[in-house]
Amino acid sequence: MPVAVITGASKGLGRALGAALAARGWDLVVDARSAGPLEDAARELRGAGVRVVALPGDVTDQGHRAALVAAAGALGGLDLLVNNASALGAEPPARLADHPLDGLRAALEVNVVAPLGLVQEALPLLRNSSYLPSYEEATPCIGNAPHVGDVGNDAEYDPHPYIENARNAGTSDSSRYELESGKANGAKGSFARTGGAVLNISSDAAVEAYPAWGGYGATKAALDQQSAVLAVEEPGLRVWWVDPGDMRTDLYAAAAPDEDTSGRPLPEAVVPGLLRLLDDKAPSGRYHAAAGVGPSDGAPGSDGGSSR
Repeated sequence: MPVAVITGASKGLGRALGAALAARGWDLVVDARSAGPLEDAARELRGAGVRVVALPGDVTDQGHRAALVAAAGALGGLDLLVNNASALGAEPPARLADHPLDGLRAALEVNVVAPLGLVQEALPLLRNSSYLPSYEEATPCIGNAPHVGDVGNDAEYDPHPYIENARNAGTSDSSRYELESGKANGAKGSFARTGGAVLNISSDAAVEAYPAWGGYGATKAALDQQSAVLAVEEPGLRVWWVDPGDMRTDLYAAAAPDEDTSGRPLPEAVVPGLLRLLDDKAPSGRYHAAAGVGPSDGAPGSDGGSSR
């Protein structure tokens, strides 16, 4: 069965994505800083009949990152690395004139350095994955983001496609994704290899200038650029950096403690868009996979962002 490593998997988007992958038969290595909530999540995931290794720890610790990858290797390999763990840097977010520099350094460690460290640890296993068909002379979708499309909270999505042959997901790359500019982006050349995928959770704060979001946005912009370069340097892998849009998460609650978040979509509403990256064997690139939301209240950035 395919294997995924998901950081920040005790709650929010990480837990929701883990549940969806477990329902498809994926074995999982999950991480979070708090052991109790992580074990609760792991117990739920094991209910799907899959193997789940729960390793509490801090992604900024090199030894912990090595342990996550080693656990994936013990399960048989690694097909998907999900860098979901994230830090704001200031709670609530602060204007650059007042942003604590120690907070920015901490956010850079979690949001930028740790994902690269995990990629470095995981590359041998990801290169040897047989889950996704790869492509020669690939042209990653860099620049204007391909658009996964908005997914409503009541959207239905088949949780079990390809489960009979999950490590051989087909030999064509007929992706239905298009650049937001309207120009389709397909991979060039014929399939010659297989490989795994890296999914980095980004934010619209990486590309939009929102007051008080400069520190966090800078870390996500760095993650985006890091992802784009990785896609060029590792054409045998799929590298996706995704803005999941508005979600009702603890991270958002910490960012906006006085805001009523009851109208924000749950992370589960974003998961179908992420699964479609796998199902369609999407080319490397920056994607938007937000859930459908109601009319904007006029607040800056109210149409998306992993922490907004």
